[in-house]
Amino acid sequence: MIQMTEITKDFGDKKIFNNFKLNIATGEKILLSAPSGSGKTTLIRMLMGFEVPDSGSITISDQKMDKHSLKSIRGQIAYVSQDTDLSYKTVEEQLNTVFSYKINRHIDDYIEGFKTYCPSFNLPMTILNEEVIKLSGGERQRVALIIALLLNRPYLILDEITSGLDHQLKKQIADYVVALNKTIIIVSHDTIWLEYDALREVSL
Repeated sequence: MIQMTEITKDFGDKKIFNNFKLNIATGEKILLSAPSGSGKTTLIRMLMGFEVPDSGSITISDQKMDKHSLKSIRGQIAYVSQDTDLSYKTVEEQLNTVFSYKINRHIDDYIEGFKTYCPSFNLPMTILNEEVIKLSGGERQRVALIIALLLNRPYLILDEITSGLDHQLKKQIADYVVALNKTIIIVSHDTIWLEYDALREVSL
């Protein structure tokens, strides 16, 4: 469960949040589709602990976010950014890097796991040999989403993951995501997500 209670956040003279409240139940999926500049990125950064509210509290899985709980909380969240990192590494080398981190070393057979996801996301298994920088934006988004799924964390934050895809593939990805048994925050301007009653739309 995620609870944001009486959150206030200012940047200079601009008030981004004023006593903002948000409760997300375990397993719930929400859609943030507010206009640019409304605070979506700031909200995500606060949930990840990269920004600190001026006042109010954030609780995730019964842990109040502070300097003592931050590492534990981050370890429960898989985040797919809109700006997927460009790298001259191959996809396989990128996987090796991600799963060499101490927090992820318990995950075995991630290469085989990646291959099992490829058909569901219309990716050829040979993509493992491609340099990340040479992939299309849509391919990078799907690779990043598969990595997030392989991390198998209870919370997913997905930022514009369908923006570079055609309609059929958008629908395929959205169907898959909505069916996941996870707590998910979807940040998107894509109208495809409005077709799903399972998503609760949240206004900022």
